[in-house]
Amino acid sequence: MFNIFKKNKDKEEENKEENKEENKKEKNEENDNEKKDEKNAEIKAEDDNENINENKVEDIDDEKVEADVETADILEDDSSKGLFGRLKAGLSKTRDSFVSKISSIFSRTNIDDELYEELEETLIQADVGVRTTMELIDKMKDEVEEKEITEPEELYKSFQAEIKRILIADDEELPLATDWEGLKVLMVVGVNGAGKTTTIAKLANRYQDNGKKVLLAAGDTFRAGAIDQLKVWGSRLGVDVIAQSEGADAAAVAYDAVQAAKSRDVDLLIIDTAGRLHTQKNLMDELKKVRRVVGREAGEERVETLLVLDATTGQNALNQADLFDKSVDVDGVALTKLDGTARGGIVIAVRNELGLPIRLIGVGEAAGDLQDFNPEDFVEALFSGE
Repeated sequence: MFNIFKKNKDKEEENKEENKEENKKEKNEENDNEKKDEKNAEIKAEDDNENINENKVEDIDDEKVEADVETADILEDDSSKGLFGRLKAGLSKTRDSFVSKISSIFSRTNIDDELYEELEETLIQADVGVRTTMELIDKMKDEVEEKEITEPEELYKSFQAEIKRILIADDEELPLATDWEGLKVLMVVGVNGAGKTTTIAKLANRYQDNGKKVLLAAGDTFRAGAIDQLKVWGSRLGVDVIAQSEGADAAAVAYDAVQAAKSRDVDLLIIDTAGRLHTQKNLMDELKKVRRVVGREAGEERVETLLVLDATTGQNALNQADLFDKSVDVDGVALTKLDGTARGGIVIAVRNELGLPIRLIGVGEAAGDLQDFNPEDFVEALFSGE
């Protein structure tokens, strides 16, 4: 299989589309016309192929989008700390707040109801979530009974082991593939402000460094400046960007991008998408359409969907993950801005309550701060140096 995340998912076959004659359509049509719109997007893409806007430096107004592109030191990687050092530094806020409180709870002289109550309160405050919190409390009580644990310090070790167990994906496979043959497509989704564009740039930089030919697609045709923002990144990375004008049909952009990737022998196509407000059904339906077009044109086995979540949004990120997964079948999660929150328990909640594998975590601004998620390293960095 050709999965970037090495995770197989059965995809539904698409229904055949009708009404091929119409070449234009409104951006926000009713959901019952969605199938016709999808075919129109393909026809429009074929007819207007010569008008595809690829990344051209001379057409980009750097000054216009500079404020939106945090490029200063992101690609200038400082490897002096090492990956683990970066991870530990990035988790310092969570460690100094959440973990220090946990450590204090387990520093008491005996295991009693008060310990469990304080632990429950601390976990909920750290965005671990009510369900996961209660499961952890029940597990600790079972451990005390089964292993006849009497010392809080020993129970603390069991607590850390349980956190690690929750975070380890069932398949325990590598989070990102390093080598493959043929085209792979990574569709990146998430709400505005979560860090999608920056994550795309860092991934493009990573795979280029690994010798892969990368192509970007500006599928966010809704947000003002989003296309130019991705073009600036493409220019600085030396990566072509497939784009159309603002307000264009996102499915048509995706169609163009897949065709371009095939014709240019691209290894990895990364598709940006609009920051869908997860509570707006019509926008999520449009995102589904983009996913169907990509799956049909590239082949379902070659497509992966990466959901980017802002860790600082806490339980709201959990709600986003649930709705995006139901809409586009998420294959993995990238949790960004973990360095900016003292409540890093959302990592545990996403993995345990939704069953979604955490593939990447962002613990800083530099390229090296977007790391493959390793549960053992994460737990060690979180609970060390307290």
